[in-house]
Amino acid sequence: MGSEAALPKWASNPCIMGIDEAGRGPVLGPMVYGCLYCPCSYQQTLATLNFADSKTLKEEKREELFEDLKVNDSVGWAVDIIDPRELSAKMLNKNKINLNEISHDSAIGLITRVLNIGILLTEVYLDTVGDAEKYQAKLSQRFPSIKFVVSKKADSLYPVVSGASIVAKRSNFERMDI
Repeated sequence: MGSEAALPKWASNPCIMGIDEAGRGPVLGPMVYGCLYCPCSYQQTLATLNFADSKTLKEEKREELFEDLKVNDSVGWAVDIIDPRELSAKMLNKNKINLNEISHDSAIGLITRVLNIGILLTEVYLDTVGDAEKYQAKLSQRFPSIKFVVSKKADSLYPVVSGASIVAKRSNFERMDI
């Protein structure tokens, strides 16, 4: 799922990515990480698209914005859906993996997927999961050529993360409808 099928013509330009999640810590549903990426030059336009933290938007508005994203040639997006059984298995396994580590792995996986399809990521913005400084250092060590901003309320502060929030929330909703 996502817009990873064809490499966009802007892929070799410096690009920005936002990552956010929906359903973190659910009892019955999946945890969904979504990312939105676009050329850095598209940031001002992105800010005019009326994204906001998906939790603050009505379902109809999220749906409208998600439909707009799906046909927008200036952005790409992807999701990582983590099944609740997988969450439980990792957290209850002999070698336990906590929810923060699972979250970090999902974000790293999305960054890796987008880099592997040929997108020139230069900046990535994420919500804090655990200690912000340690998380940012972990990401910077793994991807030294990318500038990372790990911030509380990133989904309210950065339009690219707000867009990722809509991708995650909408994808979680679609998954729950199946």
